[in-house]
Amino acid sequence: MPAAIIYTKKSLIDKIKEIRDSGWIKSKRQGNDGGIGNTLEDLLGIEENNLPIPNAAEWELKSQSLKTNALVTLFHTEPSPTALKFVPKILLPNYGWAHQEAGAKYPKSEKSFRQTISTIKRSDRGFKVEVDKKACKVLISFDADCVDEKHKAWLKSVKQNIGLDELSPQPYWGFDDLHHKAATKIYNCFFVLADKKKENGEEFFHYQKIFILKDFTQEKFISAIADGFISVDFDARTGHNHGTKFRFHRKHFPDLYDSVTEIK
Repeated sequence: MPAAIIYTKKSLIDKIKEIRDSGWIKSKRQGNDGGIGNTLEDLLGIEENNLPIPNAAEWELKSQSLKTNALVTLFHTEPSPTALKFVPKILLPNYGWAHQEAGAKYPKSEKSFRQTISTIKRSDRGFKVEVDKKACKVLISFDADCVDEKHKAWLKSVKQNIGLDELSPQPYWGFDDLHHKAATKIYNCFFVLADKKKENGEEFFHYQKIFILKDFTQEKFISAIADGFISVDFDARTGHNHGTKFRFHRKHFPDLYDSVTEIK
């Protein structure tokens, strides 16, 4: 069994630069949505989410396509008050709608509460993320007046279930809790951007930009939520809550850090 690879911070940077300077590299995980990251990890000889740098603060390795606008998941966390089990016990039964596969894959009674929302504007079902800096909370808000006409029948069911007032209590996350959750994942980060192409049905990557991101800050994280760069994603159905996620456009990743250094 080969010995585990141990990198110093410098040797890791040198190895990533060597990969960058190698030009186009065939994906080692063809057809895998995470091919850029998986291929980089394979080239470095490391396991997924396990960056072997001893005697250093926690570091993560993140990578992304230069051209993607896709949202990526930062972490999962359920809203407070946690004792209420807000998503499966309140949002889903009272604000849920018929699952698209109800009566087929699932029972006819199967409901869904699945949507991605941010501070930018309310969803067509009236939900929005709000940031209360005075109370140090990120909250979920509902406004029946903002529900699209196409959801008229659904709104009637909400009225019958629980009424059309603002959520009470409003589900929320405290700033400190969110910061702790995020910081344990990405306090310091090597961030690598790659171009990609396909030739004869096979995918190739060219790792082009390398950044060292240090000192993830609560202030910048909350500002990213307030500016709509980070969204809240609900994904629940009657039979299973897939978890509430905080998702973001990774191109804004460097905006979350006090120190951003590009490696030339």
